[in-house]
Amino acid sequence: MKIVIAKMSGFCMGVRRAVETVLDAPEKHPAPICTYGPLIHNPQVLELLQAKGIAAITEIPERGAGTVLIRAHGVPPDTKKRLKAAGFSVIDATCPRVIRVQSIIRRHARQGFAVVIIGEKDHPEVVGLLGYAGKNGHVVASLEELDTLPVFEQAIIVAQTTQNIRFYEAVKEWAGRTHPHYKIFETICDSTESRQADVQQLAESVDAVVVVGGRASGNTRRLYEIARQTGKPAFHVETEADLDQIDLGELVAARTIGISAGASTPNWVIRKVTMALETKLFKRRSWRHKALHALLRVSLLTNLYVSLAAGGLCYAVCLLQAVAQHFPFVLMSCLYVQSMHILNHLTGSKADRYNDPDRASFYQRRQAPLTVLALTCGAAGLLIAFAQGLTPFLVLLLMSLMGLSYNLYLIPKSISGFMYRRIRDIPGSKTILIALAWGVATAVLPPLSFFESYRWANATVFVWTAGLVFVRTAFFDILDMQGDRLVGRESIPILIGEKASLRLLKGILAGLAAALPLLTAAGLTTTFGFLLAVCPAAMFAIIIAYEKGVILPGLRLEFLVESHLVLGGILALAWSLGSG
Repeated sequence: MKIVIAKMSGFCMGVRRAVETVLDAPEKHPAPICTYGPLIHNPQVLELLQAKGIAAITEIPERGAGTVLIRAHGVPPDTKKRLKAAGFSVIDATCPRVIRVQSIIRRHARQGFAVVIIGEKDHPEVVGLLGYAGKNGHVVASLEELDTLPVFEQAIIVAQTTQNIRFYEAVKEWAGRTHPHYKIFETICDSTESRQADVQQLAESVDAVVVVGGRASGNTRRLYEIARQTGKPAFHVETEADLDQIDLGELVAARTIGISAGASTPNWVIRKVTMALETKLFKRRSWRHKALHALLRVSLLTNLYVSLAAGGLCYAVCLLQAVAQHFPFVLMSCLYVQSMHILNHLTGSKADRYNDPDRASFYQRRQAPLTVLALTCGAAGLLIAFAQGLTPFLVLLLMSLMGLSYNLYLIPKSISGFMYRRIRDIPGSKTILIALAWGVATAVLPPLSFFESYRWANATVFVWTAGLVFVRTAFFDILDMQGDRLVGRESIPILIGEKASLRLLKGILAGLAAALPLLTAAGLTTTFGFLLAVCPAAMFAIIIAYEKGVILPGLRLEFLVESHLVLGGILALAWSLGSG
């Protein structure tokens, strides 16, 4: 069984803009913060906002206080005026695509045009559009209803931005045949068009389709309808719990299952559904597949594979710098990374609830044994460092203390005037500190202990190693953007955007792949450097595959990313055996 996720899944531009606007509001606008009506059509996001103290109001009080955000679907113009008159500070989070339709309607209604809106009468977007049309507005949901309308001297036809494309094409054909003097506007959102075309293509290429999204979401329902019309088994679920209510017989028989999601469906909900579906269907696989999957899952969740990646990188870098006594440092790197990663997941797993719900659940259920494992690994790593000398011990101790303090409040909340009270509050700090920590543990401590002095050549290797780890960590930050955004974590991808981040990472990898052979040719590293350049090239290929949708977020992608560092250790072992 194979699961394929549609390329156009999750938040569209308008929804993302609305969610980011409301999340930023407490820092920029007067409290209390609320939304007029549900911000978007997704219960899980609304629950999250409610937990953050951002409630939705449906009635306008005589006197209001604080800030109210206009929902992504928009509202009638008189509603906006009444909110301001009540005393609210009004922030408009209406989708720009909807604003465009509002502008078209307002301009033509003032000129006396009748306004025919193709959409659902009770949908919030349509209600808002009608407000701009005034008495000249007419909502139509079928071709039969179109025929009942009077013939207007002048009229415009617009569509709800999430309307079914095929139906709107039929409307345009009707207008061209019966009322050619009507002005027709292309108002269906390009994201909607792409999603509908995407789910159509997806449904034709798989054996069954699962559409994820809120029951009240019009665009999600239309994706479900399009999938059904292909004749393939199709299911609409809001959360992973809904999978218990459907007949899995047709899904079990499917070799390939496609997953699509509405424009207001967050990534973490899609992940939960995907993982729950995999779990349910996985039970029917052979014991070999089950064992392999379980081993992979546990090794990643417990960070055992991450620590192996750190050890592999350390071994490769030791060979690169001609450090002969590498085993203690390889083991120390494994133990240090194992300890720090577990502790940081235990103390800062808030974002994991959205980015990686499986990991969050795993850590919540096993806090005690994981804490013992982390502390044991940390202590063992320090003992090994002490055996190598006082300097390695002090350096690793300092790094461990910094790692432990990452999620702690170093400046009490009682002291005002500080923007950053924890190390993690500093924008981009996680990615940079992990890169530096791994770089020191794997590339600095071995030569620092083995050679009498730390040389310029060693410094260049450290920069190369830290750069490779920076790319690894920043790439995971790209995958976690939505969850980080929801909990207020300012990672580098959030600061500069996903596309810019991917361009940056590919540029760094290209530089690293080219730099290592040059360093080797210049005599700054051993000749192993010519072979080790494969590692950044492998990571570059993984990013390209992710961009093209060949590899989707999940266990397989996480495994491949960590494996490009494990590959360094494998190459080092092969080189050592070949040289010996």
